[in-house]
Amino acid sequence: MNEPREASGPGPERTAPRFLELLVCPLTKTSLEYDEKKQELISRAARLAYPIKSGVPYLLPSEARQLD
Repeated sequence: MNEPREASGPGPERTAPRFLELLVCPLTKTSLEYDEKKQELISRAARLAYPIKSGVPYLLPSEARQLD
């Protein structure tokens, strides 16, 4: 019988920070800031916060929340 293997790499709720550094805002093409506490990628230029859900960044303007 095959024993279950342990998953390597980031868990389902965590995204590799190095990967996040490579992403840019789809609207402005500027860099994004990672907010680990809120699990969001912040675009200061677009004034949007893109969510990270289950470790996957959703870089769709329709999914983002407006920043004050």
